[in-house]
Amino acid sequence: MNGVFSLYVPGDSMFHRLGVGWKYLLLLVVSLPAIIVGDLWLSLAMLALVMGFLALTGVGLRYSWGIPAGLWLLLAIMVGYQVLIAEPLRGVVIAANLLTAVYASRLITVTTPAHVLIDALVDGIRPLRRVGVNPERVGLAIALMLRSIPLLLDSFTQVRQAARARGRDRHLFALLTPVVVRAVGHAQASGAALAARGLGEDEPDGVGSHP
Repeated sequence: MNGVFSLYVPGDSMFHRLGVGWKYLLLLVVSLPAIIVGDLWLSLAMLALVMGFLALTGVGLRYSWGIPAGLWLLLAIMVGYQVLIAEPLRGVVIAANLLTAVYASRLITVTTPAHVLIDALVDGIRPLRRVGVNPERVGLAIALMLRSIPLLLDSFTQVRQAARARGRDRHLFALLTPVVVRAVGHAQASGAALAARGLGEDEPDGVGSHP
């Protein structure tokens, strides 16, 4: 199943070669105008544009355009609510803008290695060090999150398959409890590994801030 943002796929398209800073700028240019204006045709045009960009990455339409069932359900609920309050066009605009934002983000993630994205983000928030933000810790937290998400999804898949084999796949508690236990265990193991390396502890500014 394709994730919301998808993972990096090596390639030689123009978007693979584009600098990460320009990609972030492209995300804003594609997403923000449609969100701010709220016009149906502009929203649809931006959605078509970003889908066209994804098609040019060469990673395959099924991978680049595929949407997980959970997101389709969210879109259906959003549009359904707008239909109930007699604003169906607004529902289409909201759905199109959400898809545009997702696809624009995916355009970055499928064409840029995760470590490059994290390094760019860390560099971008370095000025916030003056107000107490530790850029390296932020980067570390994001790296851990990106590493953990596939593990948790794999855990859920394994638990669901095991529950289905026992005829209990419709019991939400039976599915969530083992996943939560595994998630807590993974978090504890990650915390122990960081502590063993002296990371995650309070340090004076400038100490331990280098790679």
